[in-house]
Amino acid sequence: MLRQWRAGTIQKAVKDPRIQRRHVQFRENSSLLIPNLASVVLHRNSPWNCRLHRLNRSSSRFDATGYASHTHATFSAKSEPTLSDAQRRTIYALSTPPGKAGIAVIRVSGPDALDVWRRVTRKKKSRDTPTPWMFQRRHVVDPETEERLDDSLVVFFKGPKSFTTEDTLELHIHSGRAVLSAVLRALAKLPYCRPAAPGEFTRRAFEGGRLDLTQVEGLRDLIDAETEAQRRIAVSGAEGTARARYTALRSQILECLVFIEGFIDFGEDVDELGQEAMIKEAHDRALNIISSIRSHLDDNRRGEILRSGIKLAIFGPPNAGKSSLFNFLAQRDAAITSPIPGTTRDVLTLTLDIGGFPVVLSDTAGLRETLDTVEQVGVGRAGNAVKEADLSLCVLSLPDVLSSSENALVRIPDEVKGHLKPDTLFLLNKSDNIASLPPNQSFTFMEYGGYYGSKRPKFWTASLRTSEGTQSFLDGLAQVLRTRYFAQVQYPLDEWIP
Repeated sequence: MLRQWRAGTIQKAVKDPRIQRRHVQFRENSSLLIPNLASVVLHRNSPWNCRLHRLNRSSSRFDATGYASHTHATFSAKSEPTLSDAQRRTIYALSTPPGKAGIAVIRVSGPDALDVWRRVTRKKKSRDTPTPWMFQRRHVVDPETEERLDDSLVVFFKGPKSFTTEDTLELHIHSGRAVLSAVLRALAKLPYCRPAAPGEFTRRAFEGGRLDLTQVEGLRDLIDAETEAQRRIAVSGAEGTARARYTALRSQILECLVFIEGFIDFGEDVDELGQEAMIKEAHDRALNIISSIRSHLDDNRRGEILRSGIKLAIFGPPNAGKSSLFNFLAQRDAAITSPIPGTTRDVLTLTLDIGGFPVVLSDTAGLRETLDTVEQVGVGRAGNAVKEADLSLCVLSLPDVLSSSENALVRIPDEVKGHLKPDTLFLLNKSDNIASLPPNQSFTFMEYGGYYGSKRPKFWTASLRTSEGTQSFLDGLAQVLRTRYFAQVQYPLDEWIP
């Protein structure tokens, strides 16, 4: 016999040994708020079917019809459901930097984005179903109190034609702290919404097939780009340049496998010369693939340098103009300059944009023998900075190192020789103090043949005091950075290097 059990009488029936308590879980519904169904009392051996019949939002009451010990039951819930983060598939987050501005964008993505449109936006005499990919002016309101929070532009992206491949909603509101806080609180009141985890929108785009891993990395680099070189290389990665390279390698590997499998399956049908030709072809293709992979991996840490910046250490003897060069590149008085030797005691570091390239510039203490304990520590740190740098720049005072102006012989101080590298650059400063300056092509660096033989290191002559030769130095330094670390850029960089 059918009986009607209400929520208050269910607990009494639990004592009956013929029945037991079972939990019923409902899947998320993108358009309905399902109250919390605590339990349903069922006969142990009876088949059962529970169907959602009606949901009354105002009273949080619904009827479920089905068979449970031949019983028709009505359940009532007094509270909204408590869903886990895994169940709350619709996410939201502020997509623009926080702070005062004209416009801020809040993005909502997930199966309930359309219901967010209906619950959080209002406009009189306007259809409740948005036109996808078209901006509409609507009021943002509190879903519980209907209080108007802001006047905004709203656009709905119908999945899968969206960034995340899901239904996506963007609220373009005024970027005031009070407005942002009010709208975010309003979204938090919706039981099926939750704040997005860091990078979750991009993760969903990856899971939905919108982006592959190389494009995700390129997008991250593009967001983090601070210089023109970083931006251009990041755009190249985001457009799939790396993916094309890996796809080509994969095709070459498959072609190599074709020869191997052909030899295994049909080798007996081919004469000895044909077998040797197949093996040789596969071997040559494999060697080419290995060479391509090694060349790609042996990139002098270009990827890491691109993200963190080139470590460039300035070093040299005291009073050569190291701190003056540091200030010149920084375009401000970042380091103390003084004619007194030993002014710089520690390593000063700045991140700069030099010719469109990210550079972490370090100014170091003058290299010399000293009895000053503090200066000795600074000299030791200077040596470590030069050792750890990707590129080193030795600054020398031209009047002090030019042995003969007629023969243009440059003598490198003994204190500096132990810190030189094969790729060390030189700036011969204080050229204005030389009455008759020889042309650069006539300079000879004494006792430097151990690295270059008869070749000369890369060097420039300039005067940081009068700015004579400084532009030539900047152009040359940018050219060195481009050829040494960014030769893989597929863009004509000459047009934007100053």
